[in-house]
Amino acid sequence: MDVRRRFPRRSVRPPSTLNAGEAPVQQQQQLKASDVLPLPLYLTNGIFFVLFFSVAYFLLHRWREKIRTSTPLHVVTLPEIAAIVSLVASVIYLLGFFGVDFVQSLVTRPPGHDDAWDGEDDLLREDSGPRACAAAIVSSPSTEEEEEIIKSVVAGSVPSHSLESKLGDCRRAAAIRREALERTTGRGLAGLPFDGFDYESILGQCCELPVGYVQIPVGIAGPLLLDGREYWVPMATTEGCLVASTNRGCKAIFASGGATSMVLKDAMTRAPVVRFPTAAMAAHLKLFVEDPTNFDTLALLFNRSSRYGRLKGIACAIAGKNLYMRFSCSTGDAMGMNMVSKGVQNVLDFLQTDFPHMDVVGISGNFCSDKKAAAVNWIEGRGKSVVCEATIGEEVVQKVLKTSVGALVELNVLKNLTGSAMAAALGGFNAHASNIVSAVYIATGQDPAQNVESSNCITMMEAVNGGKDLHISVTMPSIEVGTVGGGTQLASQSACLNLLGVKGASKESPGANSRVLATIVAGSVLAGELSLMSAIAAGQLLQSHMKYNRSTRGVSKLGS
Repeated sequence: MDVRRRFPRRSVRPPSTLNAGEAPVQQQQQLKASDVLPLPLYLTNGIFFVLFFSVAYFLLHRWREKIRTSTPLHVVTLPEIAAIVSLVASVIYLLGFFGVDFVQSLVTRPPGHDDAWDGEDDLLREDSGPRACAAAIVSSPSTEEEEEIIKSVVAGSVPSHSLESKLGDCRRAAAIRREALERTTGRGLAGLPFDGFDYESILGQCCELPVGYVQIPVGIAGPLLLDGREYWVPMATTEGCLVASTNRGCKAIFASGGATSMVLKDAMTRAPVVRFPTAAMAAHLKLFVEDPTNFDTLALLFNRSSRYGRLKGIACAIAGKNLYMRFSCSTGDAMGMNMVSKGVQNVLDFLQTDFPHMDVVGISGNFCSDKKAAAVNWIEGRGKSVVCEATIGEEVVQKVLKTSVGALVELNVLKNLTGSAMAAALGGFNAHASNIVSAVYIATGQDPAQNVESSNCITMMEAVNGGKDLHISVTMPSIEVGTVGGGTQLASQSACLNLLGVKGASKESPGANSRVLATIVAGSVLAGELSLMSAIAAGQLLQSHMKYNRSTRGVSKLGS
């Protein structure tokens, strides 16, 4: 069913729920498991929760007294028998409560029936947070019901963000939101795909208020021979020539025996900002935090937040009365921003006791620094710091790259080093590292905004072996990647990670998969730098882009 077409009254439910010749189903009252209870469900639940904890406490207290007085535990009094019976009853109720209603709903629900939205109170009720969708058990609503929901969203009486939890069907909620958006703006979304996407997979973690998804083509560059292994690198991009150029660089590296890489540092950072009444007080905290004798205590507090988060260091900077503390920690196979933030909060809570005048202004004070060009990341590193190198033979330079070693070395000095210095570049001593980083990030479910600091790169080229061969290297101090969490769990991105052999967390060595992914990013950048610089040195850049990066589609032809 095409949700983009408009009629005065129509159904926007998923096509899979529509049956040929399906007759309208009259709304009827459905019996629930809770209807047999003499009290409202929330009161019944409360009573059994109180009963469970009360009798459990009573029995534990009684058994402790028996142990102290050497009384056999099997000798029970009448109150103890009643308590045991009450405990068993409450356990049975609480365990059954979460399954009985669901099972009964599957057994007794008539085909095609769905709970109606009863009254305006349900329409106006706010959500407490994201809730898992139950698309498998949500049946087909009436056309009148959907029309009422759409009108309520357009009018603003039903918040658009609450549709998922109210309907219990993420796909249906997105379809209704899409229709409401079209009616509100008066503009169609015919070119924005809707079908073929798992909207439940993004609930509460990847995207809010979805109305569709954007298609980005994925190309493959490779094989990239890196550290003795071959990788086929997925790149999601709409820029012509990018994948082809990177692929040529991979070919040159492969023909020359491959590239090698090394992870120099692995530490995500978070830097809260705190304020004191005086600069002297801020200085005292700085000295306390940076004192090596206090590190073990702070690390113990920090490490409680996660099984994988381990504090590695704290660097401080003062600006008047304000103190910035840059925490660095390992985060396993996760990119780790949330992990390090939780650890930082534990330390701040502890410091508040010994430094009562400390005012925590923000958990992030931009000294981290996240998603911004910053010298601190270029110098100190953030995430994975990687260096990758390869030696390209003279014959490969001439036959594959169509240039010479001398031309590449000279261009690299004048363009990537001198030219970038003239532009006062910050971490931008390269030809186009961000091109490759962005494409790989989008394909593998990384945060595309972290391309800002992840693209920090200096490309070095040098003639070796008597000037015949080319040594090329890229040094990237702040590659921020993860193989778990965020967009990595989506089907398409998960498939790309699986192609690289780094899907999910490493069971043998926590953090190994994310480190390998960082080296693949650096190796891909090496290939991209090698090919683009060769195209510029050979005067082929414009010719290549005119061939692969131009389209006449949508361009009006001028009449003769």
